Amino acid sequence: MGDHDNKIALVTGGAQGIGKGIVDVLSSEGAQVCIADISEEHGIKAVSEIEKLGRKAIYVQANFENSEEPKKVIEECVSRLGNISILVNNVGIQPSTSYKNIEETSEEVWDAIINVNLKSYFLMSKYSIPFMRRNGEGAIVNIASVQGLQSQKLVPPYAASKGAVLSLTRQMSLDYIKENIRINAICPGTINTPMVTNSISGNINESLKLFGKDIPIGRVGEPKEIGQVASFLCSDKASFISGEYIIVDGGIMAKGGWDTELQGE
Repeated sequence: MGDHDNKIALVTGGAQGIGKGIVDVLSSEGAQVCIADISEEHGIKAVSEIEKLGRKAIYVQANFENSEEPKKVIEECVSRLGNISILVNNVGIQPSTSYKNIEETSEEVWDAIINVNLKSYFLMSKYSIPFMRRNGEGAIVNIASVQGLQSQKLVPPYAASKGAVLSLTRQMSLDYIKENIRINAICPGTINTPMVTNSISGNINESLKLFGKDIPIGRVGEPKEIGQVASFLCSDKASFISGEYIIVDGGIMAKGGWDTELQGE
């Protein structure tokens, strides 16, 4: 018996990185998973891996820069799997070309990051909650970031989006807790994902080791480690937790933040 037997979980940005780690853990705990992601190649691959293990998963292609996509994703998920019990708002972007101060950040880049990292969370929640209400329960986990708590240099739209996700999580939790719909967030630190590795201009392995030196635990995190926390928050084991965020960063926030010299800044 798994923690999520007979549950339907929808994970945005679930084909790679943190999202894939979440999908894998939820699936291993018995959930049928809908993977909504822009990458058809990685989405189909993720589904195939799950099906080879005898589990159920589907892929829905979605570009979350488009505000019409969330409703379509929800409708297709429900049409094919019959319900939504768990929503993990994970999709996020931080293009390598977006590392600029506010003067140099274009309105186009600002809007793209806010639309994906924040507005899609609002819309996915908006259209999922009616199904959770029908079920008499539900769980939403929003993937924020330690950058929503203490930022780095040159990431104004990303930091703004993640701070807003934390505020949205707290607010939404108050509106829906009486309906047994719990809403929480996770603040990952540096995780070994394409978003991180794509921002590296030099040797990836050496850079990850350097990042690890700045983390008290001595290494960067892995997607599955975020997946395990997300699975817990969506389970009955977390039945008295709502409106909270859990920091999963190897101790970065415990020491007060990043070492800018190790970041090369």
